[in-house]
Amino acid sequence: MSFYLRIRAAGNAALFHLLGSVLVAAAAAVVVFLFWYPHPYSLLSGGLKLFLILVSVDVVCGPLLTLILFSPKKPRREMVLDMSLVVLIQIAALVYGMYTVYQARPLFLVHEVDRFRVISLPDFNGDDVSAALEQLDNSLKPRPFGGPVTVGIRDPLSREERQDVMFESIAGGRDYAQRPEFYQPYDAAYQAKVLPRAKPLQSFVQRFPETAQDAANLVKTKGVSLEEVLFLPVLHKQEWVTVLDKTGRILGFLPGDGFAVP
Repeated sequence: MSFYLRIRAAGNAALFHLLGSVLVAAAAAVVVFLFWYPHPYSLLSGGLKLFLILVSVDVVCGPLLTLILFSPKKPRREMVLDMSLVVLIQIAALVYGMYTVYQARPLFLVHEVDRFRVISLPDFNGDDVSAALEQLDNSLKPRPFGGPVTVGIRDPLSREERQDVMFESIAGGRDYAQRPEFYQPYDAAYQAKVLPRAKPLQSFVQRFPETAQDAANLVKTKGVSLEEVLFLPVLHKQEWVTVLDKTGRILGFLPGDGFAVP
């Protein structure tokens, strides 16, 4: 068999493998972006970039190995063994990649004084918070196939509790937003605490005019006017803001640095 025919056969096999890999990656993307990183968390939390890096490597490596190893001249048993090993390596890489994306997924959107903070597992600084998470009300517990849970923060129960958190956070430890034992429902009663620090969305749009159309579309879909809504910054890997109605209910999100708005 000529080298040309061998490359042609290997190319066809690699193309078939690539199509299968893309379909598997698309199915994985549905899980990641529908359940673990719903919009805008795929951007706000860096989920899109992380997923693309991990899955792109997996999608490319499998077909590339097929292109290198596939040869019609090989005995059938040897060919099946080679392709099985390639697929197993690819599956292992995909499982590892999905596990990494899952571990980094946002768990909570926490209101913290004058901002919201996205909290994922690494934000607990390696501390074991499983017991604190287990003690949360069921409505506040993150679910394997659910987006982040919006929560508020209760006031410290004593001066000693306040000092403990303050001193630990100053030393680089966890602050209130990283302590599940302080979480409470983001309900109507709590939302009233959000409003005093919120700013008019109009001022945000004036500072970032490129968001004007997205802001107009958002308030239109929610049946409110631009003059009625407010915003607070969101802290995580990208600069976004939460859009709030006059009761403190979250209507949506817009990209931009909320702290840059006076």
